[in-house]
Amino acid sequence: MAELASSGEEADTMNFDRITVEPGRLEGKPTIRGLRMSVETLVRLVAGGWSFDEILSDYPDLELEDIRQALEYAAASTNVHFYSLREPA
Repeated sequence: MAELASSGEEADTMNFDRITVEPGRLEGKPTIRGLRMSVETLVRLVAGGWSFDEILSDYPDLELEDIRQALEYAAASTNVHFYSLREPA
């Protein structure tokens, strides 16, 4: 199961029970439930305009909650804070 620390004062941990990371599977990329479907691929399908129904039809091993959790995982993994080192010009 994958975990990401959320940004916040308490740095809570977000659990993603459908996201798995295995060193020997897909080069260690986060995958959906140990399937040969990476979170990256699923997010790219959504970004490419595929509907959830189209994805579920073409990939029958996936479930709606897999798509939702992949999107949540991707959003959480990009939750990075940037701090300005000097005033903008």
